Amino acid sequence: MAQTSDKKQKKADILDVAKAARVSASTVSRYFNHPELLKPATRKRIDSAVRRTGYIRNRAAQTIHGIRSGTIGVIVPTLDHAIFAEVVQAFSDTVAEQGFTILLASHGYDQQREYAILRKFLEHRVDGVVLTGLDHDDAVFQLLDSQHIPAVLMWNYAPRSRYPAIGADNALAGRLIAEHVLSLGHTNIACMFPPTGGNDRAQDRRQGVLGALQTAGIDLPEAWSLQTVYSISASKKDASALFSPRNRPTALICGNDILATGALYGAAACGLRVPEDVTIVGIGDFKGSAEIEPAITTVRLPARTIGQEAGRALAHLITQADDASGTSLHCAPQLIIRKSSASPK
Repeated sequence: MAQTSDKKQKKADILDVAKAARVSASTVSRYFNHPELLKPATRKRIDSAVRRTGYIRNRAAQTIHGIRSGTIGVIVPTLDHAIFAEVVQAFSDTVAEQGFTILLASHGYDQQREYAILRKFLEHRVDGVVLTGLDHDDAVFQLLDSQHIPAVLMWNYAPRSRYPAIGADNALAGRLIAEHVLSLGHTNIACMFPPTGGNDRAQDRRQGVLGALQTAGIDLPEAWSLQTVYSISASKKDASALFSPRNRPTALICGNDILATGALYGAAACGLRVPEDVTIVGIGDFKGSAEIEPAITTVRLPARTIGQEAGRALAHLITQADDASGTSLHCAPQLIIRKSSASPK
C-alpha cells in the first residue's frame, strides 16, 4: 500500500524547486530559459534543488507561450565517421554552457531526408538548427526562412552564404595537399576520392586537388582517378589494384584520412614501402592519423574549433535575437607533414 501511495504523490512543481533552492519562482524560470543571466553559484543551487525534487518542466506548455525549448537540432550526413563525432561533441559541449541540449540526426547524404528531419525538428520547437555544409535543397532554406529560425551552416566556409558558415575552406585544403605532393617532385600522381554526390566537402577538396595539378601541367589518367566509398577495406582493395601494375603512380592523394589509411594497407599488400616506394597523403587529420605507421601527411581540418565556434555563433543568434546578423568564420586548414610523404626515388 505504501508503494502505491508513493507513486500517487504530487509531482514537484516550480514552487517546490524555488523553496528548496531558496530563490524566487521567477529565478527558477530564468534558470531554465536564460541561464546565462544567473550567477554560477545560483545556477548550481537551483540545479541541486531540481535534482533533489525531481522536477520536470512542461516543455509543451512553455513552447505554446513562446518560451524557448532549450534544444538545438543538429543534422549531419552520417554518424559513422569519427570527424563528425568530434565536431558534434565540441558543438554540444559549447551550447551546453548556455543551457542548450542537442537533438542529433543524420540524413545519409540524402537531401530529401534532410528536409523531412528538419520538419520534425521544427515540430519539436527547436530554438535553432545546424546544417552540415553549404549545399542544401531549396526547400530546406525556404522552410528555415518561413519559420524565422536561427541557423548556422557548419563545416564548410564561404564568405557569402545564406546563413553564417562556420568551417574550413575545403578547396584550399585540397590545394594545400596537392601542392605539397608537387613540391616533393612527384609527377606520376593518382587521386582517390569518396563519391561526391550530396557532399560539397568532397567536391571542394577534389576541385582543389585537380586545380593544383592542372596548374602544374599534370594530367591525371582516368585509371588513376579513383572513386572509393568511405571505407578502409574498400580503399585497401582499390589501392592494391592501383599499385599492382608495373606502371604505377609514385604518389596517391586521398580525399580523407580514412581512404589514406586503407591505401597504406593496400601498398603493404603489394610489397611497397611508404614513402620510399610510394607517397600516400590524406585530408582531415583524423584521430589516429598521427599514430598509424607511417604517420599520415595530411591537412588538418580543425573539427573541434569548428564545433566550438558554430556553437557560440548559434547560441548568440538564439539568445541575442535583436542581433541576428551573424557572420561567417573561416577555421583555416593547416598542412601537417609526417612520414608518409617523400620525394620520388
